[in-house]
Formats: sequence, C-alpha cells, structure tokens
Amino acid sequence: MSAIIEIKKLTKQYADGYRALDDISVQINEGEIISLLGPNGAGKTTLISIICGLTTLTNGSVTIAGFDVVRDYRKTRSLIGLVPQEMTLEPFETVLGTVNLSRGLFGKKQDRAHIENILRQLSLWDRRNTQIRELSGGMKRRVLIAKALSHEPKILFLDEPTAGVDVDMRRDTWTVIKDLKRRGVTIVLTTHYIEEAEEIADRVAVINGGKIILIEEKNELMKRLGTKQLCVELEKPMTDIPKSLIRFDIQIENSGSRLLYRYDASMKSTDVHSVLAALATENIVIKDLQTYESSLEDIFVDLVAKEKN
Repeated sequence: MSAIIEIKKLTKQYADGYRALDDISVQINEGEIISLLGPNGAGKTTLISIICGLTTLTNGSVTIAGFDVVRDYRKTRSLIGLVPQEMTLEPFETVLGTVNLSRGLFGKKQDRAHIENILRQLSLWDRRNTQIRELSGGMKRRVLIAKALSHEPKILFLDEPTAGVDVDMRRDTWTVIKDLKRRGVTIVLTTHYIEEAEEIADRVAVINGGKIILIEEKNELMKRLGTKQLCVELEKPMTDIPKSLIRFDIQIENSGSRLLYRYDASMKSTDVHSVLAALATENIVIKDLQTYESSLEDIFVDLVAKEKN
C-alpha cells in the first residue's frame, strides 16, 4: 500500500519549552485503519490537530497525498474528515441541517442521496429533522461522524469516537468504520478503549511523552509481544517440580495446589501438549485447567511501563 500521510521529523514545542511532540516520523497507508494509543497527555490529539491544520508545527513536515499541510492547507483539509472529542454542535439545528451545512462549508454541491446514505448508515435518518439538543450523547457523537463524512473525505480522523456511548452503539460504530475502510477510506483512530483497537485496527502506533515508541501490524505485535499461560489446578498439592517438568520453567503457586506455565504467544500448542504429557507420566492428577492469552491492553500497559523505567 502507498502512503497517503507522511510525517517527517515532526516537533511541536510551546513557548514555555514544553515539547508535546518530539521528532516523530511515520507513514500512514492508504485504506488502512491505524489506531493511535497512548496515555493522557501523550500527544495524540496534538498530532491529529497538526495533521488537520488546526495547530501549527514547530519543525518537520506533514504531507497528505503529496500536499503539504502548511503550504496547501485548503487542499489537504478538503481530503480530511475530523471527528473531535468535543461536542461542537449547534443545539437548535436539525441533524439534516447540520450535516448539509458541513458539506457546504467545504464547497461541495448538494447531494441528497449521499447525505441520506450517511445518515442511514449511522442510524440517524429517522432523526434527521430532530434538533441536536434533543439527542443523547451517543447520537450527537454519530452526528459528528456524519458531519465529518459529508464532504466525502479520503481520510477520517476519529478522536475518541465512542467516548461516552453505550456498548451497543460502540459496536455499531465499529461496523460503520469497517464499512468505510472497505470503501477505501483511510482511518486514524485514537481511543482509550483498547479493545476497540484490537477489534478494528490494522496497525497500532503507541505514543508516549510525545514520541512514537512502537508502530506495527496489530496481529504481528500481538504475536511478538503477547504471552499465554496455562494454569493447572492439582488434585493433590506438590512441594517440588518433577525433573521431567523443569525444562518448561513451571512455577508452583497457591501452596503447591497450582502450576503456572507461561509461554510466548508465538510458540506452538505442542509445548502445552508436552507439559500435559509430562504431568500424566508423573501420575499427577489434574483437577482443572485454564488458559489465558494476553490482550492488546496488556501489551500496551507493559510498553508504557517500560518507557517510564
């Protein structure tokens, strides 16, 4: 895939000397969903604001489809749809009026079919004549997404798009995002719900302290850094690990009544079979078995913790 966004040595430093972004270089590919993860204050919103032309950069460059975000502001902004964290909506305007106005602001001709399609996708068509002030927080956030899509952008930035919405609406939003990707829209997502990134992202970028500390294909990341564990509850407690099990680096827990075997997610399941076979050979009676696989959240927490140390 070709890069639609190219960020080179990007720095944002404020007058007081604080660096919100520090020498960031990254490429975002056309048609992908990339999730930007990081703790509060990591620089996620600042990065999005610079790409969208809302905040000036200090050093470096950002190009979108070959156009510079500073020199070619109008062109790059027309390629972008932005869903901000804040609810920036006119309370007495209708849903349909709000979305139509947003399209007009980008100089696009009226397209009733396109607007209707967006509103139907977001389950807003039946509320098209409803004033914004009468909508729930979750529905207002959907109106923000509809506004961002009104001018048919090639890139959609979603800054915490499902914050404050219920689980069902969050999953509906995921469905909409996946459909946009199928239609070729590039999506950049920031989220505090790491299961959101795990569900829909192609790649994950972790930002902390204004630096990108990791960017990788989601599946490869989970395979490389993920861990699994096998928890074996024993019928009778044991005090020592039998010699045949020492090579597996198994730990004894819970006063000898539990064995814990940790292994890399990339290792074959035959390793677990070997552990179970060795237990059977030693005539160790198993009361119960449980397995656990690390999530993207586990990996993220571990990465940020290592950065602090």
